[in-house]
Amino acid sequence: TAERFFAVSNVLSSVVAGLAKEPSVRLLKHIIRCYLRLSENIRARDALRHCLPEQLWDPQFTACLRDDASTKRWLQQLMYAVGGGQ
Repeated sequence: TAERFFAVSNVLSSVVAGLAKEPSVRLLKHIIRCYLRLSENIRARDALRHCLPEQLWDPQFTACLRDDASTKRWLQQLMYAVGGGQ
Protein backbone atom coordinates (compact mmCIF):
# COMPACT_ATOMS: atom_id res chain seq x y z
CA THR A 1 0.00 0.00 0.00
CA ALA A 2 0.98 3.63 -0.34
CA GLU A 3 1.22 4.01 3.43
CA ARG A 4 3.70 1.17 3.67
CA PHE A 5 5.76 2.55 0.83
CA PHE A 6 5.99 5.99 2.44
CA ALA A 7 6.84 4.47 5.82
CA VAL A 8 9.72 2.49 4.29
CA SER A 9 10.79 5.45 2.18
CA ASN A 10 10.86 7.77 5.21
CA VAL A 11 13.01 5.35 7.19
CA LEU A 12 15.44 4.88 4.29
CA SER A 13 15.60 8.65 3.79
CA SER A 14 16.37 9.17 7.48
CA VAL A 15 19.18 6.64 7.30
CA VAL A 16 20.63 8.36 4.22
CA ALA A 17 20.56 11.67 6.10
CA GLY A 18 22.40 9.98 8.96
CA LEU A 19 25.04 8.70 6.55
CA ALA A 20 25.98 12.30 5.81
CA LYS A 21 27.17 12.51 9.42
CA GLU A 22 28.53 8.98 9.83
CA PRO A 23 29.35 7.44 6.41
CA SER A 24 29.10 3.70 5.95
CA VAL A 25 29.71 2.19 2.51
CA ARG A 26 28.15 -1.09 3.57
CA LEU A 27 24.94 0.56 4.79
CA LEU A 28 24.75 2.81 1.72
CA LYS A 29 25.05 -0.29 -0.47
CA HIS A 30 22.04 -1.89 1.23
CA ILE A 31 20.00 1.32 1.03
CA ILE A 32 20.67 1.70 -2.69
CA ARG A 33 19.65 -1.91 -3.21
CA CYS A 34 16.40 -1.32 -1.27
CA TYR A 35 15.57 1.74 -3.36
CA LEU A 36 16.37 -0.18 -6.53
CA ARG A 37 14.01 -2.98 -5.52
CA LEU A 38 11.29 -0.44 -4.69
CA SER A 39 11.76 1.12 -8.13
CA GLU A 40 10.78 -2.16 -9.77
CA ASN A 41 7.16 -1.32 -8.89
CA ILE A 42 5.69 1.26 -11.29
CA ARG A 43 3.75 3.19 -8.62
CA ALA A 44 6.72 3.18 -6.26
CA ARG A 45 9.00 4.33 -9.08
CA ASP A 46 6.72 7.30 -9.73
CA ALA A 47 6.72 8.18 -6.04
CA LEU A 48 10.51 7.86 -5.82
CA ARG A 49 10.82 10.60 -8.43
CA HIS A 50 9.61 12.96 -5.72
CA CYS A 51 11.00 11.48 -2.51
CA LEU A 52 14.40 9.97 -3.33
CA PRO A 53 16.97 11.65 -1.06
CA GLU A 54 18.93 14.36 -2.85
CA GLN A 55 22.18 13.01 -1.37
CA LEU A 56 21.95 10.02 -3.72
CA TRP A 57 22.21 12.40 -6.68
CA ASP A 58 25.31 14.08 -5.19
CA PRO A 59 28.59 12.70 -6.61
CA GLN A 60 30.48 13.84 -3.50
CA PHE A 61 28.12 11.88 -1.24
CA THR A 62 28.39 8.73 -3.35
CA ALA A 63 32.14 9.06 -4.04
CA CYS A 64 32.76 6.40 -1.39
CA LEU A 65 31.38 3.86 -3.90
CA ARG A 66 34.23 4.40 -6.39
CA ASP A 67 35.76 0.99 -5.54
CA ASP A 68 32.42 -0.87 -5.49
CA ALA A 69 31.46 -1.54 -9.11
CA SER A 70 28.26 -3.45 -8.37
CA THR A 71 26.83 -0.77 -6.07
CA LYS A 72 27.78 1.98 -8.52
CA ARG A 73 25.92 0.04 -11.20
CA TRP A 74 22.86 -0.32 -8.93
CA LEU A 75 22.92 3.42 -8.26
CA GLN A 76 23.08 4.15 -11.99
CA GLN A 77 20.17 1.77 -12.59
CA LEU A 78 18.19 3.51 -9.85
CA MET A 79 18.89 6.96 -11.30
CA TYR A 80 17.85 5.76 -14.74
CA ALA A 81 14.70 4.13 -13.38
CA VAL A 82 13.49 7.22 -11.57
CA GLY A 83 14.21 9.62 -14.39
CA GLY A 84 17.88 9.79 -15.22
CA GLY A 85 18.67 12.80 -13.05
CA GLN A 86 17.20 15.78 -11.32
